[in-house]
Amino acid sequence: MSTAESVQAKAPPHVYNVVHFLRSSQTGMKTRVGALNGKRVDYFKGKSAVKALLSPAYAKAKNVPKITTDGQAEELLQTISQYMFFVRVDRAEQVGSSGSPRQVTVNPMQSFSQDAYFAWFYDGSQWTTYAGGLLMVAIMLAGVMFPLWPPIMRLGVWYLSMGALGLIGAFFGLAIIRLIFYIITIIAVPPGIWIFPKLFADVGVIESFIPLWEWDFPKKKGEKKKKGKRGPAGKGSDKAEPQNGASDVQATADDSAGSSRPESRSARVEEVPDEDS
Repeated sequence: MSTAESVQAKAPPHVYNVVHFLRSSQTGMKTRVGALNGKRVDYFKGKSAVKALLSPAYAKAKNVPKITTDGQAEELLQTISQYMFFVRVDRAEQVGSSGSPRQVTVNPMQSFSQDAYFAWFYDGSQWTTYAGGLLMVAIMLAGVMFPLWPPIMRLGVWYLSMGALGLIGAFFGLAIIRLIFYIITIIAVPPGIWIFPKLFADVGVIESFIPLWEWDFPKKKGEKKKKGKRGPAGKGSDKAEPQNGASDVQATADDSAGSSRPESRSARVEEVPDEDS
């Protein structure tokens, strides 16, 4: 057992619970990868740990000290650092590409600060990693030994594979049918009808088939953006009207955009000097 592990074993249960919470994914802490003495380590900023202890997720955690202020969070994190779950480090400048880990060195002053960086010396429970590794080995062995399976098991695998291929084929067939139906309806009854309009949307399985059909009306987001852009310009032209003929120039320019008559072009050219004057 290493020195850090021997010190961590002396930590009280509530400290372990807080460390388990900080190492879990529900905290939302931003961790970076650094290199400490040639070994990759995860490190974080003290401010992110304080925010994690003040988050609603920590308030729902069980068997952990209650934290309501930044001072209480800093005091608790200082206590955790005494058991060497993490140590304060200094981060060096970036060397090499932006994706390469930065070099970090242990700071002699092991006091907690929100602006400092801390490297984890605790990886949490590794049973999920070991279980995943054993499962992968079992799956590979089962695939290699497939010829030795009993006939009924091989028949069951064949049925499952055929069922999976059938589902994939049905999905592609449905996509082709809805496209053909849309092409027909866009010619016969424009603007066209989509069957299962949310089939490729980022929704659940059931929501992908609701509603059954829908008209393909054009979206009006672009028009709203154009109206929003024209609003301030129109106000500015109204204010500038008493000073010069800017509003007349704008109106003439709008008319010339929709017509190709020579009179509109000449009118626009005559109004340009009024705008510069």
